[in-house]
Amino acid sequence: MSDSDDDLPLSALTKEVSSKKRKREQADPEDGDDEDFEVDKKKHKKDKKNKKDKKNKKDKKHKKGKKHKKEKKNKHSRDRPKSKTKPANAKKSPSKKKGPTIKEMHALKKLEMAMKAHKWWEAEKLNEDMKWRTLEHNGVMFPPPYETHGVKLVYDGKDVDLTPEQEEIATLYAAVPLDGPQLGDPKTAKVFNKNFFADFKKALGRNHVIKKFEFCDFSKLRTHVMAEREAKKNLTKDQKEAKKAEDDAKRMVYSFAFVDGNIQKVGNVMVEPPGLFRGRGEHPKTGTLKKRVMPEQITINIGPDAPVPKCPVPGHNWGKIVHKHDVTWLATWKENVMDNTKYVWLAASSGFKGLSDMEKYEKARRLKKFIPKIRKDYEGNLVSRSIQKKQLATAMWVIDRLALRVGNEKDDDEADTVGCCSLRVEHITVDHENNTLTMDFLGKDSMRHHQTYELEKNYGEIGMKILKNFDAFCKKKKPDTDVFDQLDVGTLNDHLKTLMPGLSAKVFRTYNASSTLEEQLEDLDHDIPDQEKLLAYNSANRKVAILCNHQRTVSKAAEASLDKLSGLVELSKRQLEELKSMRKRRKKGKDVKLKAENLTTPEEKREQAHLFLRQPSVEQVEKRIDMWLKKIDTQELNLKNKDDNKTVALGTSKINYCDPRISVAWAKRNECPIEKIFPQALRDKFPW
Repeated sequence: MSDSDDDLPLSALTKEVSSKKRKREQADPEDGDDEDFEVDKKKHKKDKKNKKDKKNKKDKKHKKGKKHKKEKKNKHSRDRPKSKTKPANAKKSPSKKKGPTIKEMHALKKLEMAMKAHKWWEAEKLNEDMKWRTLEHNGVMFPPPYETHGVKLVYDGKDVDLTPEQEEIATLYAAVPLDGPQLGDPKTAKVFNKNFFADFKKALGRNHVIKKFEFCDFSKLRTHVMAEREAKKNLTKDQKEAKKAEDDAKRMVYSFAFVDGNIQKVGNVMVEPPGLFRGRGEHPKTGTLKKRVMPEQITINIGPDAPVPKCPVPGHNWGKIVHKHDVTWLATWKENVMDNTKYVWLAASSGFKGLSDMEKYEKARRLKKFIPKIRKDYEGNLVSRSIQKKQLATAMWVIDRLALRVGNEKDDDEADTVGCCSLRVEHITVDHENNTLTMDFLGKDSMRHHQTYELEKNYGEIGMKILKNFDAFCKKKKPDTDVFDQLDVGTLNDHLKTLMPGLSAKVFRTYNASSTLEEQLEDLDHDIPDQEKLLAYNSANRKVAILCNHQRTVSKAAEASLDKLSGLVELSKRQLEELKSMRKRRKKGKDVKLKAENLTTPEEKREQAHLFLRQPSVEQVEKRIDMWLKKIDTQELNLKNKDDNKTVALGTSKINYCDPRISVAWAKRNECPIEKIFPQALRDKFPW
């Protein structure tokens, strides 16, 4: 074959070879081997047959017309791999047929895939004083500026004109629900209103007409706020999606950072908007105005070679630019209510947070090796002659066995939250008759810790020593006196570090939470429903939450949800009884009530969900009875699960205290889908 043949298409080459064969056969059919001639003849007949088949197929396809274009396209894509048999030098014949439609991947999805591709736990570890080599991000996002609405505040029966700043503060107060935890409780409302009005008067100035809170009427502003909320609720689906897309596009700019060349998600991209500080429980600063944060208050942390992020607020600039390689925050500022430092961190799924979590759980695992020695040490000192040693040993037992936090000293303007070292006599009740110890105080976030511990029953001889010590530490002391008056936080923390490098009270909490979860999780029958497996897991996790005092207040929405679920269970049971009556009637050959046509509301559809459109057979009714029995079982399990967990925050222990490897191992052993116990956010947080 000549060199010029390289440019010919495959069909032309086939025709040329066949033509040469025919000429050679006509010139001298007897030349050559007879067998070769017979083979060529057969091949020639086969070629003719293939051509005929192709022509018939072509005619058939032409006749099918537009109706079968989709089928042709699918067939084309199925047959495409056959083109691999063609020579590499052959040209493709021109075709008008289009290939399969390729969907464009959303930019956010691309970024998420890029983030998941980076296995930070396998990356090279840096020195302790260096968290990153290169860091680049776009700064922080600010809430939109306040837009005035012109609705008046009424004072002593008269409308009052307010400046935009004053109107914003008044509107913030109007947005606080009257039946909520702040204004619904008279005791809390008194503190809330006092703090709010003190800040409101500063914005009003000395000579303003508004002098007393009692004469202020916020009803017009409340009506305006409620109308705005209703307007948001009444947006159409398309309007809500358009608004969400617009907001997502704005946040997208600030939602990612480059750390050592790898893309990472940022956690809190938005600076806190102005508002009224709520706090939990009887917080002394509830109602205080949280002022709007300006760019000049913010410090940005980036790499020395990274471009400085553009300030998004016109006419302003960042307060400071730093290059701190030993910290993991991207931005920081101070808020005015508690004078606390606020930070912008990378998201929980980032390498920074993930590495911190891994180290935390590894410390808890190391503690397991040290725990027998630590317990032997403090149990021996429970009867020491030294009061300080005895108090230290008792505090160690409380931190270890009861999972209390250490507790820090508080200023007068901070909530009176209590930990181990700050326990007062008024928080402790010793009952010698039942050998129990009761603790009642406000814990972290002003959540009440009220538990009675059966020391003799659960802890034996050691428990009785603890009871005796608490009795001695509280005797002849005033109610507001510290129980551990010979001990402070610094002394306790220093002692913990001598027992194991990096040991703290939080490591004890993590260790005890993980150990409790592992002890409580029992292996189950693989054939039981996933909902029952989830119930068993939540039951074990609830023990951890109770140990760590992870509580939550039951909201009105939660109560409404429980009532609704309870109503659904009752409805399903009533429908089941109706189905059983229908079975009896059908066995006797009698007609039953049918489902009404043109049902419009969800309530109507739910009420008649068990009915049939036409007269059913006995077998069909029995099948539906079985279906309803399973439905009721599922609903009752859901109701029990929600009711049991309504006052317990199960998420806190899963997120912060229980080693996720324990949950994953249990799920695998018991064939429980991991998404049942870990939502997507937690699966992203613990990819390791």
